[in-house]
Amino acid sequence: MYLPSLQAIHIVVVGDIMLDRYWFGEARRVSQEAPVPVVDVERIEDRPGGAANVALNIVSLGARCTLIGVVGGDEAGAKLRATLEAAGVECDFVTLDDWPTVMKLRVVCQKQQLLRTDFEAPLTEDVAEAISTRVRSRLAASASALVLQDYDKGTLSDPGTLIRLARQAGCPVVVDPKYKPFASYRGCSLLKPNISEFERAVGPWRDDDELLEKAQAVTSEHDIGALVITRGGRGNTVVAGDGTHQHVPALPVDVFDPTGAGDTSAAALAITQALGWSAVDSARLANVASGIVVGKTGTSVVTGPELARVLAADERTDRGVLNSSQLADSIRRARAAGERIVLTNGCFDILHAGHVAYLEEARALGDRLVVAVNDDASVTRLKGSGRPVNPLEQRLRVLAGLAAVDWVVGFSEDTPEALLELLKPDVLVKGGDYAVDEVVGGGIVAAYGGEVRVLSLVEDCSTTAIVDRIQRRD
Repeated sequence: MYLPSLQAIHIVVVGDIMLDRYWFGEARRVSQEAPVPVVDVERIEDRPGGAANVALNIVSLGARCTLIGVVGGDEAGAKLRATLEAAGVECDFVTLDDWPTVMKLRVVCQKQQLLRTDFEAPLTEDVAEAISTRVRSRLAASASALVLQDYDKGTLSDPGTLIRLARQAGCPVVVDPKYKPFASYRGCSLLKPNISEFERAVGPWRDDDELLEKAQAVTSEHDIGALVITRGGRGNTVVAGDGTHQHVPALPVDVFDPTGAGDTSAAALAITQALGWSAVDSARLANVASGIVVGKTGTSVVTGPELARVLAADERTDRGVLNSSQLADSIRRARAAGERIVLTNGCFDILHAGHVAYLEEARALGDRLVVAVNDDASVTRLKGSGRPVNPLEQRLRVLAGLAAVDWVVGFSEDTPEALLELLKPDVLVKGGDYAVDEVVGGGIVAAYGGEVRVLSLVEDCSTTAIVDRIQRRD
């Protein structure tokens, strides 16, 4: 997966424009006036936020962008225009002299937000006509895609009109919604709610199967080309209007600050939709781009070279931690592409050199390696009190970061037999301290024609031995 030259791509972004103001400092003492930390502010930064951050991400990735929205005739509005134009964004603003530009002030200590305060006021209804006039003009100038970035601040009071204008112009529309009913975005090409926005719109669900049913109902009822439901650390779930679906797992990254990750994702989705990519491929690229930005502090952007380096380092972006139903879907697609699936299982409590060598050897037996990991309760039952040392979430994340591993899944039973019945791997692998006829689940795999392999064991590597040595030292 790679991005071609984007010089011919022109994205029009419409939405709520904000100024994100940051006060950075240290909190070394508690106020005598109240039990609150006192922050010694050392640095102040102003950054474009909301729809403005989407526009910055678009030009940072190499495409052209026109931003349409509302600002006040104040210092914040002037600063936004100057910053955006200096970055290459074309600003087509509605300026209201008696209205304050939306501003969010964040106090940050040691890369963590301590406080956020919002400054905003409602917009009048007559703004909608000024916005649609500007959008109509830009669409006539052959825009490649239209992004509606909705934060419920009033700029997008009538998104349906803008979507109809874009469809008449043959222009794809990507919508990043807030809490309006999904009917408000009827006819868009791609709708990108996060998991809480989706639940608020359709109600709760019991499992992923019911989530997919609800998503398919949304696309059918509202004539939406595809849904990309962003699920934070669980990745994206993509549901197309034709009923097809796929889960795109999140990449293993260190999250310093999730601020702006949705903006980066919307920018990547818009660019790839303008290029004619499928919703799944768009979601994969958006996943990579947002994974880069959460490793930064504050409202940030991803550059074209940054994205290219990550894509070049790992072309397989469909990797990571999945649940069993998501994994079953991924394996079906891998098999359809002729790929051979290898599965191994275990506690993987403290990852050591023996594990790494073993997983690399297992990966060499096929095209995809699945690692199934016992959950915390089953590890305690199998290994005794005091185990696991590391909780399941941490064990899954460490394994997902290994180059040899494609997919990681947790399971709650003491054995992986139910998972083997569901996934039916081509090869089941265990370490060298087992005989083939001792491998749990081997009979299940052999019954459907799969292969059971026992691999070599790296000497002097044992999690139990490592734990014992640590306890003796204590």
